[in-house]
Amino acid sequence: MTEKRKVLGRGLETLLPPRQIPNVPIVPGDSPPSSGESVLEIPLDHLDPNPYQTRTSVDEHALAELCESIAAVGVVEPIIVRPAGNGRYQIIAGERRVRASSMCEKAKIPAVVRQVSDQMAMEMTIVENLLREDINAMDTAHAFQRLSQEFKLTQEEIAVRTGKDRASVANFMRLLKLPPEVQKLLREDKLSFGHAKVLLSLPAHSPAVVVDVARRAVNLSVRQTEKLVEESLHPSPSKEKKGRVLDANVREAEEQLQRALGVRVTINDRNGQGRIVLEYTSLEDFDRILEALSEG
Repeated sequence: MTEKRKVLGRGLETLLPPRQIPNVPIVPGDSPPSSGESVLEIPLDHLDPNPYQTRTSVDEHALAELCESIAAVGVVEPIIVRPAGNGRYQIIAGERRVRASSMCEKAKIPAVVRQVSDQMAMEMTIVENLLREDINAMDTAHAFQRLSQEFKLTQEEIAVRTGKDRASVANFMRLLKLPPEVQKLLREDKLSFGHAKVLLSLPAHSPAVVVDVARRAVNLSVRQTEKLVEESLHPSPSKEKKGRVLDANVREAEEQLQRALGVRVTINDRNGQGRIVLEYTSLEDFDRILEALSEG
């Protein structure tokens, strides 16, 4: 937890350096009130929801547990809000605490009021949510997309600001190309990010095939899904065996490259010599392969 907080702080400081008050880091959720800030008791009915919230689902069981905790000891950590005019406040961080307090029929909640711009509020919300372990893969993908489209950030810049590596950012954003039904399975946590990476190696121009494999993969492990995808890509394994010598190490190398590059990979090896074939279905795939290979 300590390391995660360090990453969160570093990410926000990178996002917001031009607008921070000197020596007062803006860290949502985990940061105590800064010098000069006070904790107010704000009525729940004076709070407006966060319009920049990237999370689309909340664990109701975890929310009920939080409600029990608040009923017993109160809200230990104040939420963060910003003035919204007419005596109202907009939530920046702490919507779960607000919802749990409402479930407990609390009238007020402790809050720190901060003056932040629309852009800063969005950045703080996105970064805070990205660093929570229970956020689903599609919420993460959409958060990265918002950072890219609304702030014009590159994948490298997003990686620096969120404490993730660039390859992970690229892979999450590629999930947005999956058919809507597959994205729904990811939002519902019926498929994991690992499953999705495997499904991305299927041809994007055949969404029906991707959906079919995804449905069948719901109750399978990632490893089993890899085999399912391989069978879909090569429906006639007997013909493949006649043309290739499929050593176990060669097959393992193919699968590793497919997971890393997200495209179909074929290794034709003969006594330590041969060739590696990368099959791409779009110019974007081609550019991404070149970038990955250039990075070593």
